Amino acid sequence: MSNIKVIIMDVDGTLTNSKKVITEKTKNALIKAQKNGAILILASGRPTSGLMDFAKELKMDENHGLLVSFNGAKVIDCQSNEVLFNETMSVEQGQAVLEHMKKFNVKPMIDKGDYMYVNDVFNNEIHYNDTLLNIIQYESRGGKFKLCEKDDLAAFADYPLNKILTAGDPEYLQANYKEMMEPFKDTLSCMFTAPFYFEFTADGIDKAKALDTVLIPIGYKKEEMIAFGDGHNDTSMIKYAGIGVAMANSVHDLKAVADEVTLSNEEDGIAYTLSKYITDIDI
Repeated sequence: MSNIKVIIMDVDGTLTNSKKVITEKTKNALIKAQKNGAILILASGRPTSGLMDFAKELKMDENHGLLVSFNGAKVIDCQSNEVLFNETMSVEQGQAVLEHMKKFNVKPMIDKGDYMYVNDVFNNEIHYNDTLLNIIQYESRGGKFKLCEKDDLAAFADYPLNKILTAGDPEYLQANYKEMMEPFKDTLSCMFTAPFYFEFTADGIDKAKALDTVLIPIGYKKEEMIAFGDGHNDTSMIKYAGIGVAMANSVHDLKAVADEVTLSNEEDGIAYTLSKYITDIDI
């Protein structure tokens, strides 16, 4: 076994392939890594509920794997369900964002309990890759949420939010995101997590902060960590971990800061790289 004790992975575009499936080769490599003493961490913009099935598939619930959800706003131990870190926006901040979003042609989504709340479940399509994507179905199914409509999300959100997600046509978001974030750029974290997603979390929240807050007190060191990602919101953890690995399908900016670039999420890039560092893993 190498000195890698922590394996951190983004989910969409990294751990899973285009069908949102973990391939057998990658799954076997990660289960073997845990048998060799490593812990697994899923670090995603997804809500916690959207990570649970993947965690169980990888046997993380038997090995104290961690789930870093909402882009770093919450961390739980998926064996004990203990919340190790949780940072929300204030009620006032969340309501201000949702009020401001009314000026834009975007679809805000917030969650509470088993439900995702939206303005209109039938106003659900965005243009992406020359097709129409039902973004509300995509997000609610990914997060394992039921759906509920609220005419005024700002008035409804009288509770602290981990994240506010907005969806829109990529070209529209590119043209308008600066105006969308302008009132909050100094008080909240505002970022793209996909070409069609722009989201808001508490100030200073990112995947690296969540990892640092939880892992260092337990006794793990950065040089014992390897992190895999593909998107802009993976930049902080790729730079944070001792070995930061960008997938071949990553955005250019992530490849530029990574220590290594591996194969794509369609080619078992995680398993391929782990086989170089952990002797018991062969592919």
